[in-house]
Amino acid sequence: MSDLLERITINPKQCGGRPCIRGMRIRVSDVLDLYASGLSSEEILTEMPDLEKEDLQAVFVYASRKLNHPVLLV
Repeated sequence: MSDLLERITINPKQCGGRPCIRGMRIRVSDVLDLYASGLSSEEILTEMPDLEKEDLQAVFVYASRKLNHPVLLV
C-alpha cells in the first residue's frame, strides 16, 4: 500500500502545492470530485487517459490517510 502513496506527489511550484498524481497536473481532489459526481473508475480512466488504475487506488489511500485523525471537540 505504501507503494501506492508514492504515486501522490506534492510540489510547491505545481497546482499551488496541492497533492497531484505522479507529477502530473491532475490533483487528488480532481479525481475525488469525479467520483463524487458519479463517474466510475472506468469512466475516469477514459476521461483522463494518462491515469492508471493504481493512480485511482492511490487517491483513496491518500484521502483515507489524510482523514484518519481524531476530531477534538471544544
